[in-house]
Amino acid sequence: MASAGAGRRGCGTGTVVTRSEIDYEAVFRVGQALSILLTTDFVVLAMNDVCLTLSGRDARDMVGRNLFDVFPPNPAAAQDSEQQGARILRTSLEQVLTTRRRDFMPLQRYDIESADRPGVFEERYWSTVNAPVLGPHGEVRYILLSSEEVTDFVRALRCAGGGGEQDSFALHLQTLNDQLRRAHREQCETTAALREAIERQRRLVYDASHDLRNPITGLLTELEVALSEPGIDLQRILRKLLRDAERLNDIVADLLDLARLDSETHEDECLIDLAGFVVEELDRRAPCAAVLTHLDPHVCVRASAIRLARLLGNLLANAERHAHTRIEVVVTADPPDAVLELIDDGPGIPPEDRERVFERGYRREEARARDPRGSGLGLSIAREIAREHGGRLYAVEHHGGACVVLRLPLVTERCS
Repeated sequence: MASAGAGRRGCGTGTVVTRSEIDYEAVFRVGQALSILLTTDFVVLAMNDVCLTLSGRDARDMVGRNLFDVFPPNPAAAQDSEQQGARILRTSLEQVLTTRRRDFMPLQRYDIESADRPGVFEERYWSTVNAPVLGPHGEVRYILLSSEEVTDFVRALRCAGGGGEQDSFALHLQTLNDQLRRAHREQCETTAALREAIERQRRLVYDASHDLRNPITGLLTELEVALSEPGIDLQRILRKLLRDAERLNDIVADLLDLARLDSETHEDECLIDLAGFVVEELDRRAPCAAVLTHLDPHVCVRASAIRLARLLGNLLANAERHAHTRIEVVVTADPPDAVLELIDDGPGIPPEDRERVFERGYRREEARARDPRGSGLGLSIAREIAREHGGRLYAVEHHGGACVVLRLPLVTERCS
C-alpha cells in the first residue's frame, strides 16, 4: 500500500482531494477495527495498528506467516468453543474465496496467545467480517479480515446473567448467531421464492387476459355483424360463435385446473392399468393423425383417473398440433417407474426449448403459427399433475420428431 501524488486543486475556500492523492496505507493503518490483509492461502500480508496493539506483536513476526500459525487455537480451551472458533473462521475465509462475497461471522471466542508468555492464552471474543478484494477480472486476490473485539461486552453480559460456565456461554452465543444467520438466509430464500411466484402469476394473468380477449373480440364482432346486416347467414355466424365459446371454455378450464393444482387439492386415487387407460382415452378422441401404440400390460400406477386423463389429453393435443402424419404412444415398465412415451413425427423440440415448453404461457413461434388459438398452458398443467402424483414429465431428444416422457411410481400389485 503506497501513497500517491501530493497535488491538490482548489475550489473556493475548500480543497478537493482527488482519489490519486489518498494514502490508502495510512487509512488502513489507523482503522478502528482490527484489520488483517491475507492472501488466498491465508498468509498475512499486512495488518493495521489496532491488530499490532491487541496482539502485542511486531509486524515482522506476522507478515509472511499463515494466519493460523500467527494466531493458533488455544489448546487448553474447551473443544466445543475455541477449537470450533478456529474451524468457523477457516470456513468463513474459504466461503469468501468460493462466493466472492463478504461473510459476516457469528460472535465467537478466539483466544490470543500472549506475546510475552508463549503458551499462555488470553480469553477474547470477536465480531468478524471477512471481505474479498477482487482483481480486474473478478477473481479474489486478497481477503480483508476485519474484527471488533467484544470481550468486555461478553463479560458484562455474563455478569448480568449471574455468571456460569465460560465456554458454555460462548457456545450459546455462537449457537444463537448461527440460528439468526440461518433464519435470515431462509427468509431471503422465502422472499425470493415469493417474488418469483408473484411474477409468474403476473405473467400468467397477462397471458390469460390476452388469450381471453381474442375469442371475446370475435364474439362481439360476429354479434355486431349479425345485428347490423339483415338477411345474414345465421348458421355461419352461430358456428363461429360456437368455436369462440369453446375456445373461452378451454382457457377457463385450463385456469381452473391451474388454480386447483396450486392449491394442492387431491382427488381420490385408484389403481390404474396404463395400457387399458390409454386405449380408453384414445377411443374417446378423433385424432387428426394416425396413432400407433406399443402398450405393455400390467403396468400399473396409483393416480386420480380424472387428473391422469387430463394429463394424457394435454399430451395428445400437443402431439396432434405438431405431428405431420403419425403419433406413437408407448407404455413400458422401467422399475421403479411406469413409463409413458408420446412421440410425434413433427419438427421436434430444440434442446434450448425442452424445459421452456413446460413453462406457463410459453409457446414457441412454430407452435403459434400452427395453432394461434393455443393458450400455452397444456404442458404446464400436465407437468403439475405428474408432480402431484410423485412423477416427472420431460422432453428428450428424438430423431425425426418430439418425444415427451412421463414417469410415475410403478405399483407392483396387479390392477383389477
